[in-house]
Amino acid sequence: MSTPTITEAAGITRIETLYIQLLYRCQFRCAHCFHGDRLAWRDAYTLDQAITLVELMQRDYATTGVNLLGGEPFLFYQLGPLLTHTKRTLGMHTEICTNGYRVIQKLAEVATDLDLLRVSLEGLEQANDAIRHRGSFREAIAALAYARNLKIATGVTMTVTATNIADVVPLARLLETLAVRELKLHHLRPVGYASRHTELVIPDPIAYQRMREQIEDANLRISVLVDDELATDRESEERAGAEYGATASRIESDPRGALTMSCNAVGTDAHAFYFDKQSGRIEHEGGGRNEVLLGIPPVVYAHA
Repeated sequence: MSTPTITEAAGITRIETLYIQLLYRCQFRCAHCFHGDRLAWRDAYTLDQAITLVELMQRDYATTGVNLLGGEPFLFYQLGPLLTHTKRTLGMHTEICTNGYRVIQKLAEVATDLDLLRVSLEGLEQANDAIRHRGSFREAIAALAYARNLKIATGVTMTVTATNIADVVPLARLLETLAVRELKLHHLRPVGYASRHTELVIPDPIAYQRMREQIEDANLRISVLVDDELATDRESEERAGAEYGATASRIESDPRGALTMSCNAVGTDAHAFYFDKQSGRIEHEGGGRNEVLLGIPPVVYAHA
């Protein structure tokens, strides 16, 4: 007996972007990483499995974009062929989300088939390297500068914590000098390693309001996006009631094949669907702890 499709189970007929965590492996053990101990797991996609999922999503859900991440996606041994197939054969928009550590040579090899490079930074050098890895800030900035020279569009993602919230505006100004298009700000979720690092938690949400005011007063040229938790109280209340319509903005696969639609469900094993890498089909996960039955809402972003 076949299991319900995403459309049958959740009413979703179109999914705009597919995020694929190609592997758990990473050079870093960042203090806020939602993978946590899973970084040591050996699960990973093969090239054929990743292509099968991408083609399935394009065919069945009209997906137009693919974002490759990890772990660290540049450690995936066939990243180039995957990008080439996704971009040239399927005509899809391609992105990579990377820590930017020692990726310049590999970046040059995939530049032709890459539409957007997203680099993760956690503030300026001192704050970033304390959370990530010594020397990681300079490597990430070098990757952004190199991408600019290759005429690859760039963006930066940042998880806002107690140790880096003061760096948001100074970092945005630095990124403007590198022609970075967008700074995307996330709240800290107590998942993975973040659950062990309480020093990163911002105890008073009023700090987010002050951060937004500083962003507004700075008159930045770079686009700054914030997620629900970092938005105003009124906006957060409105978005808390957000539901999935016929179109979902995203779906994300972890290296095992578990699929989640909301960023709030990533890393929590609350997936409602699973891509069976052997059969090449998407299966519906039973039980009451999946994101559809739990009513976990999609994460909505807005300009700060």
